[in-house]
Amino acid sequence: MLQGFSALRSARLTAGVFVLAAALSGCAGLFPQTAQLAEEGPPQGAPREVELTQVPFFPQVEYQCGPAALATALANFGVKVTPDDLVSQVYLPERKGSLQVEMLAAARRRGMVSYVLAPRFADLLREIAAGNPVVVLIDQGIGPLEYWHYAVAMGYDYDYGQLILRSGETERRLIPFALYEFMWKKSGYWAMVALPPQRVPATADETRWLAAIAAFERVGDARGARTAYASFLARWPDNVNAAIGLANAHYALKELPQAEQVLRRAASRAPDSVIVLNNLAQTLSDQGRDEDALPLIERAVAAGGPFAAAARETREQILGRLAKKTR
Repeated sequence: MLQGFSALRSARLTAGVFVLAAALSGCAGLFPQTAQLAEEGPPQGAPREVELTQVPFFPQVEYQCGPAALATALANFGVKVTPDDLVSQVYLPERKGSLQVEMLAAARRRGMVSYVLAPRFADLLREIAAGNPVVVLIDQGIGPLEYWHYAVAMGYDYDYGQLILRSGETERRLIPFALYEFMWKKSGYWAMVALPPQRVPATADETRWLAAIAAFERVGDARGARTAYASFLARWPDNVNAAIGLANAHYALKELPQAEQVLRRAASRAPDSVIVLNNLAQTLSDQGRDEDALPLIERAVAAGGPFAAAARETREQILGRLAKKTR
């Protein structure tokens, strides 16, 4: 018998949870992640019970669960937004719903970094335990009939084997882990968080979180990108690509000395990086220090590779500036 959900705080639900555990022991193929949770216990470091009671609630209007769920996640971190504000950005009338890509993009436009979680139940619980409400996509249909629905997971009780959702018109929907997984797995266990730039997801993967920040940066919020890259580097200080991103944000904000400082640290870790050398040379040149920039851009050009053409353009620009100085 699976052990995880049988250590109850109260005898009131003991029988029901033992039934769940017994059922899971014979149906692990149907509910593999729930069975794994029952076997292994809560994620390491996560409490057995969490409920983010401060998460706001926006009742769903008609089919517009996407705007309601996203507004819930955004407003939790202080974004002044309502579902009505998001309808035009995420709701597709012909589909009577919202696509995941639009949900991610709308969060970025509101100054938040959106991140798709790894398809793991344990990661969902870890984010909730870290104080991050999670937007999830489930299929509430019956049999072959699909009824896709966005909700916000904002609590769980491991001992009772229940997830707590802001869902539709229900402010506090309790759903057993196994039933939730049954509906969730049809979406490929899709879930996302939308976080302020200074916050890093509890389950962030280095490569995928960096890609999320880069997507956020493309919206054009250089100040937010600067904060996000700095927070990233606080966790992964040796990531050269993140350093390049941070320097680019400083550069876009005309903070050239700060960009130079970041690039010099990156150059100490990746002395042969054409991008680092090119950007450092450009930053120095833009500060009027073309003599210092020239040896760096010469190294970048000599290194060749896919960015050689850009390095040659920077070199021509620096040489042109030097020529003007000697006239």
